[in-house]
Amino acid sequence: MTSSFERSSKWEEFRLLSTLKLAPIVELLLEPVDCKLAIERIELGLHEALVNAVLHGNSSDPSKFIRVRRIITPNWFVWQIQDQGNGIPISSRVKTLPSQLDAESGRGLFLIHQCFDDVRWSSTGNRMQLAYKRS
Repeated sequence: MTSSFERSSKWEEFRLLSTLKLAPIVELLLEPVDCKLAIERIELGLHEALVNAVLHGNSSDPSKFIRVRRIITPNWFVWQIQDQGNGIPISSRVKTLPSQLDAESGRGLFLIHQCFDDVRWSSTGNRMQLAYKRS
């Protein structure tokens, strides 16, 4: 077993302040991704998921945190993003564009589903798991 596989077989955990200053955080979360096309897609999706966690999950409360876990397997890049909110109801976990394209919200979840190969939610709805298949 190589040391890089040993490293990637464990979850890495990051605890983030609930802020919209996300560029350095997203850059850190993308470190293990080595494909330029994948980086562009994943960056957009991670940014949207983190913005949702800050704005909707944590209600922009700077005293709250976001927990991000990352694991890299031979076939997948996986991130789990968890906020301290009450969670999004199952009926709101949509992956389509809102019927009103000028709606104030709803496009972020659509973008997240377009950026990742697999999107899953915890039963409480305050943690989402985003997975991108490695080529």
